[in-house]
Amino acid sequence: MTSLNVLVAVCLSYVVLLFGVAFAADRLASAGRSTWLRSPLVYTLSLSIYCTAWTFYGAVGYAARSGLEFVTIYLGPTLVMIGWWWGLRKLVRVGRSQRVTSIADLISSRYGKSNTLAVCVTILAVIGVTPYIALQLQSITLSFTIFAETDPAGSYVEGSSAFWVAAGLAVFAILFGTRNLDANERHHGVVTAVAIEAVVKLIALLAVGVFVVWGIAGGVFDTLQRIDASEIGVWQVDHGRWATITFLAAAAFVCLPRMFQVMVVENDDERHLRTAAWAFPLYLMLMSLFVVPIAVVGLEILPEGSNPDLFVLTVPLAQGQEMLAMLSFLGGFSSATSMVIVAAMALSTMVSNHIVMPIWLNAKGGGASVSGDVRSVVLYARRVSIAAVLALGYFYYRLSGGGAALASIGLIAFAGIAQILPALVGGLFWRGATRTGALVGLTVGFVLWLFTLLLPGMGAGVLAPSVIEQGLWGLSWLRPQALFGIEGLDPMVHSVMWSLSLNSAAFCIASLLSFPSPLERLQGAQFVNVFDHSAGPRGWSGSVAQSEDLMIMSQRIMGAREAQEFFQAEAKAQGSRAYFPEPTPAFLERLERELSGSVGAATAHAMIGQIVGGSSVSVEDLLAVADESAQLLEYSSRLEAKSAELSRTAHKLRDANEKLTQISLQKDAFLSQISHELRTPMTSIRAFSEILRDTDGLEVAEKTRYAAIIHDEAMRLTRLLNDLLDLSVLENGQVSLNVTEGMLVDVIDRASSTALTGSINPLKLRRNRATERIAIRTDLDRLTQVFINLIANAQKYCEAHEPTLSISVHDVGGQVVVDFVDNGNGIPPHSQKMVFEKFARVSAEKAGGAGLGLAICREIMQRLGGNVTYLPGQEGGAFRVSLPLGLEIAAQ
Repeated sequence: MTSLNVLVAVCLSYVVLLFGVAFAADRLASAGRSTWLRSPLVYTLSLSIYCTAWTFYGAVGYAARSGLEFVTIYLGPTLVMIGWWWGLRKLVRVGRSQRVTSIADLISSRYGKSNTLAVCVTILAVIGVTPYIALQLQSITLSFTIFAETDPAGSYVEGSSAFWVAAGLAVFAILFGTRNLDANERHHGVVTAVAIEAVVKLIALLAVGVFVVWGIAGGVFDTLQRIDASEIGVWQVDHGRWATITFLAAAAFVCLPRMFQVMVVENDDERHLRTAAWAFPLYLMLMSLFVVPIAVVGLEILPEGSNPDLFVLTVPLAQGQEMLAMLSFLGGFSSATSMVIVAAMALSTMVSNHIVMPIWLNAKGGGASVSGDVRSVVLYARRVSIAAVLALGYFYYRLSGGGAALASIGLIAFAGIAQILPALVGGLFWRGATRTGALVGLTVGFVLWLFTLLLPGMGAGVLAPSVIEQGLWGLSWLRPQALFGIEGLDPMVHSVMWSLSLNSAAFCIASLLSFPSPLERLQGAQFVNVFDHSAGPRGWSGSVAQSEDLMIMSQRIMGAREAQEFFQAEAKAQGSRAYFPEPTPAFLERLERELSGSVGAATAHAMIGQIVGGSSVSVEDLLAVADESAQLLEYSSRLEAKSAELSRTAHKLRDANEKLTQISLQKDAFLSQISHELRTPMTSIRAFSEILRDTDGLEVAEKTRYAAIIHDEAMRLTRLLNDLLDLSVLENGQVSLNVTEGMLVDVIDRASSTALTGSINPLKLRRNRATERIAIRTDLDRLTQVFINLIANAQKYCEAHEPTLSISVHDVGGQVVVDFVDNGNGIPPHSQKMVFEKFARVSAEKAGGAGLGLAICREIMQRLGGNVTYLPGQEGGAFRVSLPLGLEIAAQ
């Protein structure tokens, strides 16, 4: 017989294989080689997490106890994939356009981004799924127990396997489910591992089925005869129960957090649904193909009283097929682990985004822009949530003790999760659905499900026998399984009928009686008409003064580099050369969607709202909600676009006027200063030359000193005139570039050596020479001139006790970016717009030139096809030089 130690070794080897597959898939995805990972086949196989251990093992037990009723579990998803494909496509489109991270996030986003509603969905999901996770742990424990009974020498402690499996799955989900903060990004490692497990459990079940039909029963004809002779083959259909369970299976396929995760969040291309529409029903058909033969043969050859849920294992073991039994064990293990991993990931995202993050932000009390490092808090919250979800499943398993109460929890969990369906479907197709209606409907459905199904199904001691027999508070019409005096119904049919019907009724009535907020109506129009306008501004209003706060908040959620690249891309898309984009409604909407991938739609909306101060309703959006005629909507849209364009133009004109005023003042100052700069050396030259001419008998040393003064003042004049001439040549496009190839590290070496040689002001440089070894093709001398100027400026203006300049090089969007950041006080915000203008000097006290250096740098970089900008929001003064890898000379 197979020893338990061998089974454990095989199990651990399989887990190591899954870790390796997940790690390799993540590495390929990060390297941009993930084409096959994004294929329709992998997507279809990932949907197989619907087939859990309850399906792998329990379907046979279900058939042994209830005949062909097990078919309903497969029939529901099949009807959804084939008959409601267009609805799934709409759901996926909404999920992608709104960047939702979970089903709670989608419901929240649809109903005015209500976090209260998201919390309700999250609590319902945790309560409904936690016992289901316990069921998976029980299936693994029972599997180990079966093998332990065949190995008398083994030392197996029942329940210990559940603990170690839960711990291992927690580690796997944390490692591969929280690698990226953006929950909307694809978890290629997890999805690939789930696809591998889908193949394993299908092969395992088919192998057992083939052995039963051709190895035991004697072929297809003999198997069919055995089925006809068995009670399972008798066609007995309880129409009410069949319809109810089919509906529950269909609803669960759409609403289960794990199914929503793989079907919507992990979807790369909605066209994959076309393949899944036929391939997934085919997969379900193959999974159910041998369920009845295994059940019939198991009832025949195994002793009376054997657990039919384990026939997939016990039938091969009884026939001495240990390797087949081990393969079957791996199939059941795959079914359980894939479900637990994805469910834990989905629930952890919901818990962290909608419960932990709002509590943490409220506790900070300082607003979104000063909330601290949100990234670490979100990642830590998700990891702790994964561990907590699996711990809840394990403790539920230990407290329930398994048995019938736990074995029947599959359908009970389906009925609980199905309470989300009215709010979900209503939100997708009814613009009149409101947040109040969704809250009331969910509450009514959840309470009725809890009272009529979950509590009575958990066994004695949870609900008092007097309540079950006599009703709540002694009222007979409040009996859990005979609500409102209706008796004789199956408990499952009874509960689903009342909970979902009253849930739907309460949802509709409360929606009709309540008036949606403007944001709810706008979101309703976006969801219902997602194919017409799945994106667009939703009436945010902002001001320029808020842009830096938005940047600070975004850096703490997205990361500094990601946020800066996003803001720069938006500024470039707006046609602006400024570092910050204008906070137009369209930009605020895109920023909110970007943040929602990390912290959820409700939290992202609240954080931006703290900074912007709320949202306004635009004419276009109001007309979309009111559903006015297409001509009026188009006319209004044009008017609003013109209004927005005029507003932006007016803002730019104000900026230009302010800049012209400052330039005029600086030009006057420059004329005064240039007169002084020219007059001072000329006066010295004239005075000392007259001394040399008119004074007889001067000592040689005195003549030398006077001549040196005249030489130095002449050089000073020459430098000033050269700067003016250089700037004039650059502005007129008359410069000739000497294009050569070289290494960036050599350019920085030469610039730093030139700028710091002979200087009396100490300046410490911080560099990473490894990142600077980049080959460039440009005018190396001109680029060196730019670097010398920036290093010299840091040396001149940095006011730190120990002046330090950090030079960092990285690649952004195909460009080489060199950042020069010192540890001084930086440039005041009111002066940042003018630093690259001619004649501009930030500090007249420290300036030693005419304020032309940075203007020359800007002109040089434009000629080199790059740019030089000031980076606000840094520790001190910060400049960024952007240069293309290949020379792209500006038009001359």
